[in-house]
Amino acid sequence: MIDQELKMKAKNLRKLGKTYSEINRLLNTSVLKSTLSYWCNGLDLPLGYEHKVEEYNKHNLIKAREAALISKRICREINIERIVKENLHLVENLKNKDTAKIVLTILYMTEGSKNTKSAIMFGNSDPLLVGLFLNLLRFCYIIDEKKFRCTLQCRADQNIRELENFWSNITGIPLDKFYKARIDPRTINKPSKNKDYRGVCRINYFSAKIYHELVNVAELICEGR
Repeated sequence: MIDQELKMKAKNLRKLGKTYSEINRLLNTSVLKSTLSYWCNGLDLPLGYEHKVEEYNKHNLIKAREAALISKRICREINIERIVKENLHLVENLKNKDTAKIVLTILYMTEGSKNTKSAIMFGNSDPLLVGLFLNLLRFCYIIDEKKFRCTLQCRADQNIRELENFWSNITGIPLDKFYKARIDPRTINKPSKNKDYRGVCRINYFSAKIYHELVNVAELICEGR
């Protein structure tokens, strides 16, 4: 049996322009929307109701999009945690010098210069990548720190002294081993858009022996010997 009082209250609320969700909330019920639609069929709705529904739908769409973004972010964070957990053991492999030398070689062959055979030259704008390269180099070889040189390639509006201090901390190379910074002339009178950009740090280490070893190890790896 249909509760006639409930039905009448629902119809009255509908005449006032309430949505089916609002009717259920106001009456503290959970009547199916299809049932409410049947009860309220043929009722005259107040002026402005269509606009109200349009705004209501927009609001719900915004909430749905926000919920979707939150859901995607949570899924992304969970996925990252899974990736870290599954691959954390790989870091331990770098404590093996043979493995470390393979990584160093590949890193140098992709980001280093092969033109200066009396030295190794490596440049990048990513502090993590530059730090990794130097850590591997110092781990795999006996290094004479006095043979390091560093050159910054930066934009015209950047503070060179701040950049030198930043990269000196990243590389462990003292400031007196820094060559004069090179400013890209194309950036003059053009403000930097990326405030996090620290320029390119180019590392020189004067050792023909290490250069030739890295090149030859790369050939061995590529040829699969």
